[in-house]
Amino acid sequence: MGSPLRIIHLEDNVTDSVLVGELLDAGGLRFEMERVDTRPAYGALLEKGEFDLILADYLLPSFDGFEALRLAHELRPELPFIFVSDSLDEEVALESLKVGATDYVFKSRMSRLVPAVLRALREAKERARRDEAEKALRLSESYLIEAQRLSSTGSFGVDLTSGRILWSAETFRIFELDPSTTPTPELILELTHPEDRLAVRRFMDEAASRKTGLELEHRIVMPDGSIKHVRVVGRPTENQLQVIGAVTDITETRCAEVERRRAEEALRATEAALAHAARLMTIGELSVSIAHEVNQPLTAILLNGKACLRWLAADPPDPAEARIAVQRVVDDAVRAGEVIGRIRALTRKTTEAEMSPLDLNETIEQVLVIARSELQRARVAFRTQLQEDLPLVIADRIQVQQLLLNLVNNAMEAMSSVGDRPRELLVATGENGAGKVQVAVKDSGVGVDPKSRGRLFDAFYTTKPGGMGMGLSISRSIVQSHGGELWAEANAGPGATFRFTLPKVGSAAPEPSRGDPP
Repeated sequence: MGSPLRIIHLEDNVTDSVLVGELLDAGGLRFEMERVDTRPAYGALLEKGEFDLILADYLLPSFDGFEALRLAHELRPELPFIFVSDSLDEEVALESLKVGATDYVFKSRMSRLVPAVLRALREAKERARRDEAEKALRLSESYLIEAQRLSSTGSFGVDLTSGRILWSAETFRIFELDPSTTPTPELILELTHPEDRLAVRRFMDEAASRKTGLELEHRIVMPDGSIKHVRVVGRPTENQLQVIGAVTDITETRCAEVERRRAEEALRATEAALAHAARLMTIGELSVSIAHEVNQPLTAILLNGKACLRWLAADPPDPAEARIAVQRVVDDAVRAGEVIGRIRALTRKTTEAEMSPLDLNETIEQVLVIARSELQRARVAFRTQLQEDLPLVIADRIQVQQLLLNLVNNAMEAMSSVGDRPRELLVATGENGAGKVQVAVKDSGVGVDPKSRGRLFDAFYTTKPGGMGMGLSISRSIVQSHGGELWAEANAGPGATFRFTLPKVGSAAPEPSRGDPP
């Protein structure tokens, strides 16, 4: 059983109040009723707020029923209010309904009391349910409005029969138009960037004729001349009579993408400049070796040139020997040109990688030619272990040469302080079984400090006095940009091994995998 009905009975006649109670009881109602006959007592009960119904006489000693009705509307507007009086005439009774009474019952017709109470309670319950539904709807609408504002997404609807367009408040805000403005296709096209109008016109035409959804990104021009980027999605309703959709302001996203691209371009330019500087530093460090490699063919050219002159000045001249000497001059000139060409390529400043099939074995041999004299001066015994028929890789020749020079130079630095211990360098190639070619540069130097292993490839981290700390960082960037991986390992004996992988020609550059050493 539910709680008893709680009633305020505004009545100065105790007998009449008792009669009302008996009638309600006879009607099967469970109730608790408090009788009052003064304004203060009545107001106190209203403020108490624990009642479900008001039954009121029209004429009271200190105030009248209309005043009681006004006070009830002020303090408890949801309570049904029924006049129960013999002081009402039909005209006053009807007037009471106009000003907010729920019903009226003449004391001469008290048989209407219970039905009137039951009907009033039903109406109050229905009114409460309706108010709750409206409150929930208003709350939902407020949430929707706030969500649209937070996400910069407005909504719209188009009646295809009448052509009428409806916009949400957020859509007006996105277009920076007053909500009193009537949106029309002509207005939308007027606000659209001239270069995008054809696409927007096509979108509107297709939205009215297609059964599937559509999506479009375009620009709109604001009154101050600024540009906004919007994404519009729309679809027709099932009955094909309306189109509903959403408009999202994506200006910040597009601007962020532009800034990100600019930042990436600036980063690439900075990386290229750092890489170029590192190459120049490496070339500077190998200057003695380079000078030796150039001087050898130049010295041979000088000697062979003098020999040619002697053969030609002999009596009689010996053209055959002179021809051999000239051929040696030509061969040595080609050799010198090749060395200079390699140096020029390394010092060339590039901003974009020139990817092409590359023979790593050949590239390693070219780099070792450049570094050979420096390796000999540092008393480093170097050898190669290059796999025959090694698959080609897709790579930038200059960047790979720089990578190899960095690793060779790094190995020489690591072996510079080992005293009389043998200084050995091995460069090996092989396949790692994961669609990649692997290169290993193994030295017998001081090895890798376990504490610093995690920072070896960090930019500007160096253990060398006066070092830039960019060589290994640039090397890793080069390898990663090629879809490979670079890492360091401690040797079983002295020294360390640096390994890197590059994808073979025709491979899809799988996830980085160290594989087995060559």
